Amino acid sequence: MSLTERLFRPYLKNSARPVITHYDDALNTRIELSVATVTNWAAKTANWLVEEHDVEPGTPVAVRLPAHWQTAGILLGAWWCGAHVVAAADDAVLTFVAPGESALGTVAAVSLDPMGRDLGGSSGGALDFVGEARLFGDDFFGAPVPGSTPALAGSTVDEVLAAALAIGIASGTRILSTREWTVPDGVLAALVAPLAAGGSVVQVSNPDPARLDARRTAERTTADLLAD
Repeated sequence: MSLTERLFRPYLKNSARPVITHYDDALNTRIELSVATVTNWAAKTANWLVEEHDVEPGTPVAVRLPAHWQTAGILLGAWWCGAHVVAAADDAVLTFVAPGESALGTVAAVSLDPMGRDLGGSSGGALDFVGEARLFGDDFFGAPVPGSTPALAGSTVDEVLAAALAIGIASGTRILSTREWTVPDGVLAALVAPLAAGGSVVQVSNPDPARLDARRTAERTTADLLAD
Protein backbone atom coordinates (compact mmCIF):
# COMPACT_ATOMS: atom_id res chain seq x y z
CA MET A 1 0.00 0.00 0.00
CA SER A 2 1.36 3.43 -0.96
CA LEU A 3 2.32 6.08 1.58
CA THR A 4 -0.63 8.22 0.45
CA GLU A 5 -3.12 5.40 0.98
CA ARG A 6 -1.72 4.70 4.43
CA LEU A 7 -1.90 8.36 5.41
CA PHE A 8 -5.42 8.96 4.15
CA ARG A 9 -7.08 5.70 5.16
CA PRO A 10 -8.23 7.12 8.56
CA TYR A 11 -9.70 10.22 6.88
CA LEU A 12 -11.96 8.50 4.37
CA LYS A 13 -14.92 8.26 6.75
CA ASN A 14 -15.19 12.05 6.68
CA SER A 15 -14.11 13.32 3.28
CA ALA A 16 -15.48 16.82 3.96
CA ARG A 17 -13.15 17.36 6.90
CA PRO A 18 -10.56 20.16 6.45
CA VAL A 19 -7.09 18.67 6.32
CA ILE A 20 -4.85 21.42 4.91
CA THR A 21 -5.40 25.15 5.37
CA HIS A 22 -2.91 27.45 3.66
CA TYR A 23 -2.33 31.11 4.49
CA ASP A 24 0.02 33.40 2.61
CA ASP A 25 0.45 36.52 4.71
CA ALA A 26 2.24 38.34 1.89
CA LEU A 27 -0.76 37.88 -0.40
CA ASN A 28 -3.34 38.00 2.40
CA THR A 29 -4.93 34.75 1.21
CA ARG A 30 -6.46 31.74 2.91
CA ILE A 31 -7.39 28.45 1.22
CA GLU A 32 -8.93 25.49 3.03
CA LEU A 33 -8.85 22.03 1.47
CA SER A 34 -10.97 19.10 2.54
CA VAL A 35 -9.88 15.49 2.44
CA ALA A 36 -11.88 15.10 -0.79
CA THR A 37 -10.18 18.07 -2.47
CA VAL A 38 -6.66 17.03 -1.51
CA THR A 39 -7.39 13.48 -2.67
CA ASN A 40 -8.69 14.85 -5.97
CA TRP A 41 -5.50 16.83 -6.63
CA ALA A 42 -3.36 13.87 -5.59
CA ALA A 43 -5.24 11.57 -7.99
CA LYS A 44 -4.82 14.01 -10.87
CA THR A 45 -1.11 14.27 -10.10
CA ALA A 46 -0.68 10.50 -9.91
CA ASN A 47 -2.53 9.94 -13.18
CA TRP A 48 -0.49 12.64 -14.90
CA LEU A 49 2.80 11.20 -13.67
CA VAL A 50 1.89 7.67 -14.74
CA GLU A 51 0.26 8.43 -18.08
CA GLU A 52 2.53 11.25 -19.27
CA HIS A 53 5.86 10.37 -17.65
CA ASP A 54 5.73 6.59 -17.13
CA VAL A 55 6.29 6.89 -13.38
CA GLU A 56 6.16 3.57 -11.56
CA PRO A 57 7.10 2.49 -8.03
CA GLY A 58 10.62 3.67 -7.27
CA THR A 59 10.88 6.25 -10.08
CA PRO A 60 12.71 9.38 -8.80
CA VAL A 61 10.73 12.63 -8.96
CA ALA A 62 12.35 15.84 -7.71
CA VAL A 63 10.26 18.37 -5.77
CA ARG A 64 11.68 21.87 -5.23
CA LEU A 65 8.61 23.75 -4.02
CA PRO A 66 7.64 25.88 -1.03
CA ALA A 67 5.07 24.83 1.52
CA HIS A 68 1.76 25.30 -0.32
CA TRP A 69 -1.50 23.44 -0.82
CA GLN A 70 -0.50 22.64 -4.40
CA THR A 71 2.74 21.13 -3.11
CA ALA A 72 0.71 18.86 -0.83
CA GLY A 73 -1.27 17.55 -3.80
CA ILE A 74 1.93 16.93 -5.74
CA LEU A 75 3.68 15.08 -2.92
CA LEU A 76 0.67 12.91 -2.14
CA GLY A 77 0.08 12.23 -5.82
CA ALA A 78 3.70 11.26 -6.35
CA TRP A 79 3.61 8.85 -3.41
CA TRP A 80 0.26 7.43 -4.52
CA CYS A 81 1.78 6.10 -7.73
CA GLY A 82 4.94 5.01 -5.90
CA ALA A 83 7.32 7.78 -6.96
CA HIS A 84 10.49 8.34 -4.98
CA VAL A 85 10.43 12.02 -3.93
CA VAL A 86 13.89 13.59 -3.82
CA ALA A 87 15.26 17.13 -3.61
CA ALA A 88 17.29 16.68 -6.79
CA ALA A 89 18.66 13.77 -8.78
CA ASP A 90 20.31 13.33 -12.16
CA ASP A 91 17.99 10.42 -12.90
CA ALA A 92 14.77 12.15 -11.80
CA VAL A 93 12.10 11.74 -14.48
CA LEU A 94 11.10 15.37 -13.88
CA THR A 95 11.51 18.22 -11.41
CA PHE A 96 8.68 20.31 -9.96
CA VAL A 97 9.66 23.97 -9.53
CA ALA A 98 8.07 27.32 -8.79
CA PRO A 99 7.35 29.66 -11.72
CA GLY A 100 10.49 31.14 -13.23
CA GLU A 101 12.83 28.56 -11.74
CA SER A 102 14.82 26.08 -13.80
CA ALA A 103 16.29 22.61 -13.48
CA LEU A 104 17.98 20.02 -15.64
CA GLY A 105 15.82 17.62 -17.62
CA THR A 106 12.05 17.76 -17.75
CA VAL A 107 10.67 20.64 -15.68
CA ALA A 108 7.12 21.04 -14.38
CA ALA A 109 6.36 24.60 -13.27
CA VAL A 110 3.71 24.83 -10.56
CA SER A 111 1.64 28.03 -10.51
CA LEU A 112 1.31 28.21 -6.69
CA ASP A 113 -1.75 30.35 -7.36
CA PRO A 114 -4.02 30.58 -4.29
CA MET A 115 -7.10 29.71 -6.34
CA GLY A 116 -5.42 26.99 -8.40
CA ARG A 117 -5.16 28.91 -11.66
CA ASP A 118 -2.65 27.62 -14.18
CA LEU A 119 0.19 29.47 -15.91
CA GLY A 120 -1.65 29.86 -19.20
CA GLY A 121 0.31 27.15 -20.96
CA SER A 122 3.76 25.60 -21.09
CA SER A 123 6.57 28.00 -21.97
CA GLY A 124 10.31 28.41 -21.74
CA GLY A 125 10.81 24.66 -21.77
CA ALA A 126 8.72 24.17 -18.62
CA LEU A 127 5.45 22.25 -18.51
CA ASP A 128 2.43 24.03 -17.04
CA PHE A 129 1.69 21.43 -14.37
CA VAL A 130 -1.69 22.73 -13.21
CA GLY A 131 -2.91 23.27 -16.76
CA GLU A 132 -1.98 19.72 -17.72
CA ALA A 133 -2.81 17.78 -14.56
CA ARG A 134 -6.32 19.18 -14.12
CA LEU A 135 -7.33 17.32 -17.30
CA PHE A 136 -6.65 13.95 -15.69
CA GLY A 137 -8.94 11.68 -13.70
CA ASP A 138 -10.22 12.42 -10.22
CA ASP A 139 -9.60 8.83 -9.11
CA PHE A 140 -6.40 6.83 -9.24
CA PHE A 141 -6.24 3.08 -9.65
CA GLY A 142 -2.58 2.21 -9.79
CA ALA A 143 -0.47 -0.84 -9.17
CA PRO A 144 0.22 -1.82 -5.54
CA VAL A 145 3.20 -0.05 -3.96
CA PRO A 146 5.26 -2.32 -1.67
CA GLY A 147 6.35 -0.95 1.69
CA SER A 148 9.97 -1.47 0.63
CA THR A 149 9.63 1.09 -2.20
CA PRO A 150 11.80 4.22 -1.82
CA ALA A 151 9.47 7.13 -1.02
CA LEU A 152 11.41 10.09 0.42
CA ALA A 153 15.10 10.83 -0.07
CA GLY A 154 16.12 7.18 0.12
CA SER A 155 13.73 6.12 2.89
CA THR A 156 11.13 3.51 2.05
CA VAL A 157 7.38 3.79 2.50
CA ASP A 158 7.61 1.77 5.72
CA GLU A 159 10.55 3.84 7.00
CA VAL A 160 8.91 7.19 6.24
CA LEU A 161 5.73 6.22 8.06
CA ALA A 162 7.69 4.90 11.05
CA ALA A 163 9.79 8.07 11.21
CA ALA A 164 6.66 10.23 11.04
CA LEU A 165 4.99 8.35 13.87
CA ALA A 166 8.18 8.49 15.94
CA ILE A 167 7.99 12.30 15.96
CA GLY A 168 5.22 11.76 18.47
CA ILE A 169 2.47 14.13 17.38
CA ALA A 170 -0.67 13.44 19.39
CA SER A 171 -3.65 11.97 17.58
CA GLY A 172 -5.87 14.57 15.92
CA THR A 173 -3.50 17.49 16.52
CA ARG A 174 -4.23 20.63 14.49
CA ILE A 175 -0.82 22.14 13.83
CA LEU A 176 0.03 25.73 13.03
CA SER A 177 3.19 25.54 10.94
CA THR A 178 5.52 28.12 9.46
CA ARG A 179 8.16 25.56 8.55
CA GLU A 180 9.16 25.07 4.93
CA TRP A 181 8.59 21.68 3.31
CA THR A 182 12.19 20.92 2.50
CA VAL A 183 12.97 17.41 1.28
CA PRO A 184 13.21 15.35 3.39
CA ASP A 185 13.12 16.90 6.89
CA GLY A 186 10.52 19.63 6.42
CA VAL A 187 8.18 17.39 4.46
CA LEU A 188 8.42 14.69 7.10
CA ALA A 189 7.89 16.95 10.12
CA ALA A 190 5.37 19.47 8.77
CA LEU A 191 3.23 17.37 6.43
CA VAL A 192 3.68 13.62 6.82
CA ALA A 193 3.83 13.52 10.62
CA PRO A 194 0.59 15.50 11.21
CA LEU A 195 -1.24 13.38 8.64
CA ALA A 196 0.15 10.16 10.11
CA ALA A 197 -1.32 11.28 13.45
CA GLY A 198 -4.74 11.82 11.89
CA GLY A 199 -4.36 15.56 12.35
CA SER A 200 -4.50 18.61 10.13
CA VAL A 201 -2.13 21.36 9.06
CA VAL A 202 -2.57 25.13 9.07
CA GLN A 203 0.42 26.22 7.00
CA VAL A 204 1.37 29.92 7.04
CA SER A 205 3.68 31.09 4.27
CA ASN A 206 5.56 34.39 4.51
CA PRO A 207 4.32 34.62 8.11
CA ASP A 208 3.66 37.91 9.82
CA PRO A 209 4.56 37.19 13.47
CA ALA A 210 2.03 39.74 14.65
CA ARG A 211 -0.80 37.75 13.06
CA LEU A 212 0.07 34.28 14.32
CA ASP A 213 -2.01 34.52 17.50
CA ALA A 214 -5.03 35.48 15.40
CA ARG A 215 -4.39 32.47 13.19
CA ARG A 216 -4.23 30.19 16.23
CA THR A 217 -7.53 31.51 17.54
CA ALA A 218 -9.37 31.47 14.23
CA GLU A 219 -8.19 28.00 13.26
CA ARG A 220 -8.33 26.49 16.75
CA THR A 221 -4.87 25.02 16.40
CA THR A 222 -3.54 22.92 19.27
CA ALA A 223 0.22 22.89 18.59
CA ASP A 224 2.90 24.92 16.79
CA LEU A 225 5.67 23.91 14.42
CA LEU A 226 7.58 27.10 13.81
CA ALA A 227 10.56 27.77 11.58
CA ASP A 228 13.85 28.48 13.36
